[in-house]
Amino acid sequence: MSGSTAERENVVLIGQKPVMNYVVACMTLFNSGVKNITVKARGRVISRAVDTVELIRRAFVKDLQIESINIGTQELTGQDGRKINVSTIELHIARP
Repeated sequence: MSGSTAERENVVLIGQKPVMNYVVACMTLFNSGVKNITVKARGRVISRAVDTVELIRRAFVKDLQIESINIGTQELTGQDGRKINVSTIELHIARP
């Protein structure tokens, strides 16, 4: 298994579902032996990504380590051809 494949498998992409769905996805990865997970979100669901990590840290994995937080901006093209800037966040978490 290549390194890039393993990294892609340890990514949880946040969308419109309830926060607990993403918490369960992260806990499933941790319980399967994964040590590092990247939680990614962009736009209006960034707060859902933060809520997911905080819920894991407070309720399930008390000694969860937040290794890094990366923020950025993606430039997208809207349906009308205009450029739109969308904020992004990546939360890298690890279980000791």
